Amino acid sequence: MFQAFDNPGAGRPLQRAQWMALLARAPLDLLEPALCDHLSRPARWLRAPETGLMMVQGRAGGTGERFNLGEVTVTRCALRVQAEGAEATVGVGYVLGRSQRHVHLAALADALLQDPAHQPALDAALLAPLRRHLADQQAERRARAASTKVEFFTVARESGADDEEESE
Repeated sequence: MFQAFDNPGAGRPLQRAQWMALLARAPLDLLEPALCDHLSRPARWLRAPETGLMMVQGRAGGTGERFNLGEVTVTRCALRVQAEGAEATVGVGYVLGRSQRHVHLAALADALLQDPAHQPALDAALLAPLRRHLADQQAERRARAASTKVEFFTVARESGADDEEESE
């Protein structure tokens, strides 16, 4: 479930695809407080939030041939945010489900993160707690799965009458 871009590595800044993946999985209770100061910014919708279906593909064993797994509900939007004294940036958001609020906040964060003036502050206030939250969720899932693990063992058959018959 977690991709290589979830951990940018030491000293490497996040790239756009990395923060968009984090924002798409972010819970609203982490997005809202981090972006509340930026919600009053003038934004123009390029694509208002809309919900549709998207085909999800899987691979047998993770590496085999692709197959259509099914459809998921996705909400997307795009907006243009005017920054102080800088060019306007376009933010895009895609999230699973029907939350128009979530996709709006994800697109706003995407637009702000593209501005070098806002990126360090938003990385500390939004993306770092989000990475910790998602890592905690993953650890909980692994712990739940590990608690259901069953150890199987076999008992080696001792040499007996069958072995003696074969040697004769």
